[in-house]
Amino acid sequence: MERRRLLGMLAAGVGGLAVGAGPELWHRAGHGPAQARAATPTPSGRPDPGYAPKLTALNRPVRGLSDLSPAAPPAAVALTIDDGPHPYWTPKVLDVLAEFGVVATFNMIGEQVTEQPRIVQRIADAGHQVADHTVTHPLNLPRLSAAKITEEIVGGHDRIAQVAGLAPKTFRAPGGAWSQQIYDIAAEHHMVCVDWKIDPRDWARPGTSRITRTLLDAQAGDILLIHDGGGDRSQTVEALRQVLPALKQRGLQFVAL
Repeated sequence: MERRRLLGMLAAGVGGLAVGAGPELWHRAGHGPAQARAATPTPSGRPDPGYAPKLTALNRPVRGLSDLSPAAPPAAVALTIDDGPHPYWTPKVLDVLAEFGVVATFNMIGEQVTEQPRIVQRIADAGHQVADHTVTHPLNLPRLSAAKITEEIVGGHDRIAQVAGLAPKTFRAPGGAWSQQIYDIAAEHHMVCVDWKIDPRDWARPGTSRITRTLLDAQAGDILLIHDGGGDRSQTVEALRQVLPALKQRGLQFVAL
């Protein structure tokens, strides 16, 4: 109980998170360090978070920006990045995002958050969203015991909050393996479950051209998935260098969830 009370204070004080009647969660515009950071003038090329939706816990994962309210800008897409932070590849990804002024959501593994605190802080300081991706990335998460599922979800949340100074507002299950129990535990800890629409399976290293082609299929409202951890991500980094300017040239706007 004491841990939950302290985490509740952390979420209210540094995450700008408020909880109203029912499971609705939202950013309180103009309050909290996250909002102050986004409003502070920054050097050219730094991502601008801009859109801050009201997050509503559902009995299913969010798979597109149309699930959010208020509606995202008409030409918005969301880039989500899983399995980091990695000591080598995450900084490379961050460099590319900064080069093209793109904001993203980093779904981070708790064990790696503890090992790479400086990179986690760099992600937060750059205005990107921090999100929970469990402690150890178990692909069989729905089949674990209730206690173990809670440990994975809450443990990831707590580690990110402690290191980043921001409480995660979204959760992604490893491999997109969901269950009602996962939705409920995430909601209890003020997180909305988020899936994806565009998946180039870059974790399998299918080649830069294939990753690029798949990401370029993105349409307004889509949530894109790539990885900055789990192995050699050189193909992903090279694909991003082509995809980000191409999508922006088409008029698409990158937003955090």
